[in-house]
Amino acid sequence: MFMSISTTGSAGSPATDLGFLLHKHPDKVQRFATSHGEAHVFYPEAGDEVCTAALLLDVDPIALVRRGRGKGRGGSPDFALAQYVNDRPYAASSLLAVALRTVFRSAMKGDCPARPGLADRPRPLRIELPAVPANGAGEGGGPELVARLFEPLGWRVEARTVPLDEAFPQWGGSRYVRLALASESVRLADALQQLYVLLPVLDGAKHYWVAPDEVDKLLAAGEGWLADHPERALIARRYLSRRWSLTRAAMERLELARLAEADDRTPEEVDNAVDDRPLEEDRPDSGERPGVSGPLTAEAVDPTVVPDGPKPPSLAEQRRAAILLALRETGATRVADLGCGQGELVGELLKDARFTAVLGLDVSARALQAAARRLRLDRLPERQAARVTLEQGALTYTDARLKGFDAAVLCEVIEHLDLPRLPALEYAVFGAARPGAVVVTTPNVEYNVRWESLPAGAVRHADHRFEWSRAEFRGWAERVAATYGYAVELRPVGPEDGEVGAPTQLALFRIAPDAPDAPALPGTPALPGTPTTPGTPTTPGTPTPEGGDPR
Repeated sequence: MFMSISTTGSAGSPATDLGFLLHKHPDKVQRFATSHGEAHVFYPEAGDEVCTAALLLDVDPIALVRRGRGKGRGGSPDFALAQYVNDRPYAASSLLAVALRTVFRSAMKGDCPARPGLADRPRPLRIELPAVPANGAGEGGGPELVARLFEPLGWRVEARTVPLDEAFPQWGGSRYVRLALASESVRLADALQQLYVLLPVLDGAKHYWVAPDEVDKLLAAGEGWLADHPERALIARRYLSRRWSLTRAAMERLELARLAEADDRTPEEVDNAVDDRPLEEDRPDSGERPGVSGPLTAEAVDPTVVPDGPKPPSLAEQRRAAILLALRETGATRVADLGCGQGELVGELLKDARFTAVLGLDVSARALQAAARRLRLDRLPERQAARVTLEQGALTYTDARLKGFDAAVLCEVIEHLDLPRLPALEYAVFGAARPGAVVVTTPNVEYNVRWESLPAGAVRHADHRFEWSRAEFRGWAERVAATYGYAVELRPVGPEDGEVGAPTQLALFRIAPDAPDAPALPGTPALPGTPTTPGTPTTPGTPTPEGGDPR
């Protein structure tokens, strides 16, 4: 297998800087051992104006067969002579990708201590590979597949199908292409990482068993470019040899990385909907009563009340009951639980046959996995499973998947957003998705004084960006209703205190019969494709927490 990397230079930036980037001296021929043969690095030309580095991988066919042991294309013959007559030693594949990582490991990391800052700058690059498999396997192949993979990354692609035999053109083309890539905007480290991933993708096979750690390799090599690639699903599927469980895990992590980058947050910050504590733990926002462990009950408001009979429902259970009551009042049959977490409400919706379609949407892949386990989706009867869908997505982006539902639920969701991001959610749900009804619940900050376990001024959950008083929530709900053509009704949830109200507040929005189309919100991005950070300013009139604390 052969590959060359060329660059041009000038007096201020000589082309021989390529040697510093690759950590290979232009005046030397170097040899490296790989698991299936020897890799040689040499420079056919090295000058200030043009410099070319070549990688020649000399594969040992016998070692390829012996170490394959019947696995992969190297050891699993399609016909009797495949062990001796095959393309593995000659066409760029996962063998060359492994050699790239072995020989150019430091270059792929972007390390260049001899010339600080050199690796961070893109430079003119031309990469040539005389024989690259471009096997479609039912997904399109040839030069078209090469273009789909490389052009979105900023490469100019020259891909020509290699004929089966130049002496007999009537035989047609082979599955191989002669490939040349050119760019002035790609860093060398990124180019090597892209080749490491995309060469096996083009081939559609690997010479070794694809284990679960291949997902980590894919995401590490694809950092910074794979999450936004329009063909990321095809790349993940083919890189992981169509192992569907691994592909699903990779796609979930890629989507999380994409959403986190769009929100200028780390994936860990976004994927925080699941912790190590049990579900429905006794904490203030799930049912604790002031100063007493256990569920919130009437005696929490009046200590003279002596509990008698069965254990009363927790606040979380009362909240779900209030939401279900509101949904039944609207007559909704298709419901979207936006920010579904671990699927508690989705499970309650599935118990009621009137809800024929239920969507659970959450930004957290871990939460969706927990929801799938909680709902036992893999064990549900076919008709029951057809009623529910779990999807990953962010509520601050318009999303075509949210359209067409009779009702949407935002159960304890809005307080997890930074206030400047709230108008984007408002438009995505009330403006773009525009269900017939929306149910919103959020904590009542006035009630926090009734929990002795909460320090003064603290919020009920570490991830809450704010908590509103009843007046603030009413102001927000009425503004949203007026803006998007809804009527709104506010209700308390949980035992009411004559002084501070109920622990949870609920707003039921119903679309007005004569409501005009929702107003556009400039700057709100759409989820399909590559999202951009909305940067939507806080809409005038949006209430802020008491004291102006942005939490």
